[in-house]
Amino acid sequence: MTWYALTVDAGLRDLRSADHLLHAWAAELPLAEVVFGCTHLVRDGRPRVAVSLTAREAESAQAVRDLLVARGYAVTDGAPDSVGRAVLYPGADALRGTMTVERVLSASAIDAVTVLGAAPGPPDPATSLVTRDHVRPQWRDGRLVLTAMPAAGGALVPFEVPDPTPCCADH
Repeated sequence: MTWYALTVDAGLRDLRSADHLLHAWAAELPLAEVVFGCTHLVRDGRPRVAVSLTAREAESAQAVRDLLVARGYAVTDGAPDSVGRAVLYPGADALRGTMTVERVLSASAIDAVTVLGAAPGPPDPATSLVTRDHVRPQWRDGRLVLTAMPAAGGALVPFEVPDPTPCCADH
């Protein structure tokens, strides 16, 4: 399957701002045909966070490009890298509250869950995952993978917390 990706470098300095921008576009623009909205850390002479949107059809990508250019954004073809952090993806809105790993995988585009500090291999599908309503998987080798960590009571939580304490505001 061919995918059509676009990147917007809006000069954002943090992931929270990039998440907000992607959610605002999802609410304001006709992005029904956009399948993924990701953030990408850009580490050149001017560190920042870029965002990418990926569609299944060239026409959909072009329509999104035209709308974003009309709003004053500089849009380039392709994603800046292959390891984007997914914010918008099929099933993301269904990942609320506590659910099993099996449900996370069946209800969303997430292909796998890995657990930091655990034995090799995937977690038991019946393991509870407390989503904190903030599930940000990343692309790894063409698969969307959620990194989790152990939590109280044998449950898991996504590694990324919803409201991180900024430690490196000028990264």
